[in-house]
This record gives sequence, C-alpha cells and structure tokens, in this order.
Amino acid sequence: MSDKTHQLKAFERLLIIMDELREQCPWDKKQTMESLRHLTIEEVYELGDAILDNDLEEVKKELGDVLLHIVFYSRIGSETNDFDIADVCHSICDKLVERHPHIYGDVKVENEEDVKRNWEQLKLKEGKKSVLEGVPKSLPAMVKANRIQDKVAGVGFDWEKPEQVFEKVEEELAELKSEIAKGNNDAIENEFGDVLFSMINYARFLKINPENALERTNKKFMKRFQYLESKSKALNKPLKDMTLAEMDVFWEEAKSL
Repeated sequence: MSDKTHQLKAFERLLIIMDELREQCPWDKKQTMESLRHLTIEEVYELGDAILDNDLEEVKKELGDVLLHIVFYSRIGSETNDFDIADVCHSICDKLVERHPHIYGDVKVENEEDVKRNWEQLKLKEGKKSVLEGVPKSLPAMVKANRIQDKVAGVGFDWEKPEQVFEKVEEELAELKSEIAKGNNDAIENEFGDVLFSMINYARFLKINPENALERTNKKFMKRFQYLESKSKALNKPLKDMTLAEMDVFWEEAKSL
C-alpha cells in the first residue's frame, strides 16, 4: 500500500486528467451535472454489485468510476465559481469533525448506538426540522424504508427487543391474510406494504441489510434458473414443454451446486 504522498500524487494526476478531458474531449466538454446524474447512479449500482460479489478487483475499478464522477461534478462547479474539489473535501471534513464530538471534542460515548443518536441530534441542531429530511425522495422504496427506520431509531423511536418486532410482523401478516380473504385490492396493497415495512424493520434488529439480502436471493435464483435453462437446452426440450416435476429435479441439482 502506498503512503500519503503517493496517494496525493495519484489524486493530483486524476485532477489534471479531468482538466485536460474537460478542455479537449468533445464528449467531456458537453457534459452537465444533469447529464451525468443517471450515469453516476449506474456506477454506484455497479459498485454495489461488485461488493456483493466480493470481487475486490472490480470494487477497485468501480470506486475509480465513482471517484471520477465526484471529480467531474467538482470541475463543473468550479467553472461557474460555485465550488471546486477543495470545497467539496473541506465541506465533508468540517461535517465529520462537527459530527464526531466524541473524537474532536469532549463528548463521551459508550457504543455505536450512542454515536448514531448524537449524529441525529447534531443534525437537528444544525437547523433541520425533521430527522427524516436527510432521506432522499428518489431512493428505492426498500432502501428508503430502511433509512427511515434507522433515522427514527436514532432519536429513540424504536422497539426494545427483536421479539417485539417479529410479533409486529406476525400481526401484519394476519391483517394481510384477512384482507386477502375479503378481496379488496387497495386494502391488500396497503397491508402488503405494512408487511414489507415490518420485515425490513426486523432485518435491522437482526443486523441484516434487507437490500443486500434480497439481492443475494435474486442472484441465487438467477443462477439456479440459468442452470435449469442449460439443462433444458441440453435435452433439446423447451422449458414450456417440461413439467414442474421435471424442472424440480434440475432445480434441486442447482441448489446442491
């Protein structure tokens, strides 16, 4: 691993390249913050995939892509004299110092939960009217639910024990089952949402990230189904012509692999 001097030189190299691209490359010259936005989101998802796959070489590459976007936005900001990369760095540094008085001040904490509670209280002192202001509106629903629950827990609005949360899950499941029996689609959708919300909350108590858990299941299902497709192709028998019993044989094989 390189020392700080080499790390700073590498970062300087990236800044110089970004300046050159912005000044000389037709594509880079044309970009705006708005045009980069969807690309940035894609890069973050690609980083997330690499992390879940535990592909550290790919993680390194995707981190580079995300870092490039940060530098790109900063370069655009400097062109209108709004901010540059130094402002971005100082901004996050100032925030980290202010939000960690147990490191840079005289506040005492006992554990991670104390730190999280202090973090939310400090944000309210900074002028935020609600602890939920920091939850982006455009987050996917599952990620948003997880962030909402995490934030309200930071100010004490939380269950005391995992068993209580699981009881809530069972309660919501019973209400969903009742609405399904009645056949009211609007009510079913409402109760289904409550079940998901309570399950996401339970995941938090189990120290599980629900988004990661579901994505791992997605990947597992896709691998097993693609194995089933490969067997179907080898037999020259389309899946639509196979019985569920025939499919299940290969599905169980895929699980054992």
